[in-house]
Amino acid sequence: MVAALRTLYRKGRDKWLFQLRDSEPGTVVLTMRRVFILPTRAGLAFAVLLLVMLIGALNYNLGLGFALTFFTGACAVADMYLTAKNLAFLQLSAGRAQAVFAGEEAQFELFLHNSSRQDRFAVWLGFQADGEPRQAVDVPAAGSAALRLSASTRHRGWLTAPRVRLVTRFPLGLFRAWSYWLPAARVLVYPAPEWPAAPLPSTGAASEDGHGTVGLDNFAGIRSYQPGDPMRHLAWRQIARHDPALGGQLVTKHFEGGAVAELTLDFAALPARMDIEDKLSRMASWVLDAEQRALPYRFRLAHHDHGPALGDAHRAACLEALALFGKEGEP
Repeated sequence: MVAALRTLYRKGRDKWLFQLRDSEPGTVVLTMRRVFILPTRAGLAFAVLLLVMLIGALNYNLGLGFALTFFTGACAVADMYLTAKNLAFLQLSAGRAQAVFAGEEAQFELFLHNSSRQDRFAVWLGFQADGEPRQAVDVPAAGSAALRLSASTRHRGWLTAPRVRLVTRFPLGLFRAWSYWLPAARVLVYPAPEWPAAPLPSTGAASEDGHGTVGLDNFAGIRSYQPGDPMRHLAWRQIARHDPALGGQLVTKHFEGGAVAELTLDFAALPARMDIEDKLSRMASWVLDAEQRALPYRFRLAHHDHGPALGDAHRAACLEALALFGKEGEP
């Protein structure tokens, strides 16, 4: 109980002290109120040196000693100002994040725009939970810079971007300025495919035209390309023989399967003893396998019934249904 209260107190204190905010959509400007600065270890050692120089100048009444001490102190003050200015008024925005499978690294794309006339050097960025930032970027005057931050994924579903910390010690390293930003970005995490993958199901419902799609094994010849044909079935040797000056022609390989049933990936047909997450992993591996083998397939999961189809859009719709199955906000 005491530990929970202490954690709650620290979160509230940090949120008030460091201006921690909820996710911010659009472009965010780092105002001076959001930039914090403290001396580094080198800065503290420099302060001790200044104190020793001042004591020596007072003890021996050295005019040049006073001049050197105050000049050096003025340099430290200028460094403090330049360090804070190197971070202040940067404009931050988040880009798109590509979907990944559980266990892979999610890549969050971040953009920094500098509308001032001064270049910004050595701005370090990283997720707050990862400790000290490890990626540095320079932002030119009236220009932009982009970088990607990686976050580990463990579970399927939506993964929101963690809080980002921006740090700079430019130019002299006597001070450390930092700020926080929580971008309004998220990435969809698909279930990890089952490995080793189980073979595709050999049963399914009869197709309307009586021709199957499971057995695309027998080469039947070459025909003209039709919209929706898999790109991997294009007959490149025959295409190369056509004269491009005459308009060219796309042709594709034609296969005839011996199956009379369409390939159906049905979640309800999986063994009842299997864990739900294992079922989702098997369905994900089947989707990838069917796509790799160019086998049009029907996908059934709860109220989702897609296909039979093939292609990136069909694959994304099926994997999204698997990722969000049983999650809040499921389409």
